[in-house]
Parts: sequence; structure tokens; C-alpha cells
Amino acid sequence: MQLIDGKATAAQIKAEIAEEVKQIVENGGKRPHLAAILVGHDGGSETYVRNKVLACEACGFKSTLIRFEDNVSEEELLAKVDELNRDEDVDGFIVQLPLPRHISEQKVIEAIDYRKDVDGFHPINVGRLSIGLPCYISATPNGMLELLRRYGIETSGKHCVVLGRSNIVGKPMATLMMQKAYPGDCTVTVCHSRTKNLKEICRTADILIAAMGQPNFVTADMVKEGAVVLDVGTTRVPNPAMKSGFKLTGDVKFDEVAPKCSFITPVPGGVGPMTICSLMRNTLLAGKKAIYG
Repeated sequence: MQLIDGKATAAQIKAEIAEEVKQIVENGGKRPHLAAILVGHDGGSETYVRNKVLACEACGFKSTLIRFEDNVSEEELLAKVDELNRDEDVDGFIVQLPLPRHISEQKVIEAIDYRKDVDGFHPINVGRLSIGLPCYISATPNGMLELLRRYGIETSGKHCVVLGRSNIVGKPMATLMMQKAYPGDCTVTVCHSRTKNLKEICRTADILIAAMGQPNFVTADMVKEGAVVLDVGTTRVPNPAMKSGFKLTGDVKFDEVAPKCSFITPVPGGVGPMTICSLMRNTLLAGKKAIYG
């Protein structure tokens, strides 16, 4: 069993990005600029955004954080999105999800200029991804692809089972794994809460991607010997022994599943660091106008 170290891989990629940004600036080019909108004080969102700001510093980017209280009107938030769309200094920006219930997340996502949509959530980027055109790829799936690539994991002709059908992880990951590319060329099965014979299907997976948001859902009897397991889950489970009062727990029951795997990602330190790293790569592409000119 080999542990896939997302933290070390992400640090290596950020160093590569920082070196490229240094060269761009030294050659008289523009420093990439990422902006982030944060609404309210959700603990998870606060952590993610703080980590994104730190990652920008590590990569040599300019970053701007725009905060609103959770009683901000949809109209005011959309006005800020429009302002960022028109700000020529901002190369890419994100609106941290989830948003308060009175704001339509879909309306906000669609309001973002797809050329600045470094989260890869806009319907134009999602559509281009589905037919294999250049686009900003959703950060978590992109991070998992990079882990498969950097660890040289064979994917062609393999059976990939994706647990979860979210627009942010499950669906784009399934699309990427079936495309004519490396990593890719898999036969893909997508499972979800209504899937029958779930355990039996999981046991046929050469590559199992767990993205259901249910802690410890995947147990040893669901994984075949030698499988590659990527765990997307990051649920805060109360744990009085931890200083924070909770423990980040994946969708995979790591201790019992790991011995059966050829490769597995831990939680934390697996897929999570790669998500932010992928956002940095998308921002670099946006700064270079590498996809949409």
C-alpha cells in the first residue's frame, strides 16, 4: 500500500507556480490576481478562504478578500460580481459556497464571467468540459487527476467507480475519467444514494472515488484487493481529544480499507490540499489568458 501525499504534491506544485510567476513578473508581465467573496461566517468556508489567501501568497499572486455579512441582499452580491467581472486587474475570482438560503447560488454562478470562473462552475465551463474543450476544470476533480498523473497510476481500460453525483465533484470527475486522455480512458460507473447493490459495484472498482460526504461510509468489504482509493470526504466529526474539538473525517474507513489498496489518499492531507492547488493553477491560466485569450 502506498500513501498518496496530497500535501507534499501540492507544495511542489505551488513552488512550480511561484517560479513561473517570478519569471512572468521579471519579464514585465502582470502578477496574477485572484479575488474571493466570502458571505457570512461559516467555519468551513472561513478555513477554506484563509487557506486560499495563504496559497496565493505562496504562489506569488495578488489576492483580494471581499467580505459580506450573511444578511447581504442577492442584488448587492450580484452587483459585486458584476464589478469584479469588469475589473481588468482581477484575472479570476470565486464566490465561496454555500451561500445563505435567500441567495440563489445558481444565479450567482451564472453571473460570473466564465473567463474569470476559476472554480469551473459556470455552465459554459461545465459544458466545455463535457465535450473535451479547454476550460477551467472544477478544482477537486482536477486535483485528483493531478495526483493520479504524478503517481503514475494506470487508468486506461480500468473500471472507475465514483460514489456521489454532485455538480462540483461526482459528475465532472466521472466525465474526466472517461475522456480520451491520461488520466482517463476508464469505464466509469456513478453510484449514489439510490443505487442498488452498491457494495457489489464498489468491489468491481479498480479506482474508487468516494465523494458522498458520509464519514466512514466505505468499509473494507466494499473494496477489492489492489484498488486505488481517492477519498474526497472532509466531514467535521466531534472529537473532544482534538484541540479544535473535531476531527476531519473522510468517506473511507481508512484504517481497515488501506491495507487492501495499492494506493490511497488520507484525510486530511490527501485530496484537500490539491483542491486549493488546482484553484491556483486555474488562476495562473487566467492570468496568462491561456484558455480564453
